[in-house]
Amino acid sequence: MGGEGAMMHMIHTLRNNKSMLTKRKERRVVNSVFFGEKLEFENTSTQEELLKLRLRLQKESKQMRIKTLVVFGVFMVLLMTIILYFF
Repeated sequence: MGGEGAMMHMIHTLRNNKSMLTKRKERRVVNSVFFGEKLEFENTSTQEELLKLRLRLQKESKQMRIKTLVVFGVFMVLLMTIILYFF
């Protein structure tokens, strides 16, 4: 009969996908909980260090926003000049 090769390929593909799915679930469970114990980290930072870190991160995010706005603005100006040039 015709189509046996295509059906066999479909069966193999479904079997491979199913086996990959079970491996992914097992890996996710192992990574999330280590033998039933939750991982805990001690906070050794002082309040001043945390404040410095927070201010540095805020400054970096503000710089990133400014850069993004500048690039977007330049792109929009170029796009508008190209559109106005052709119309």
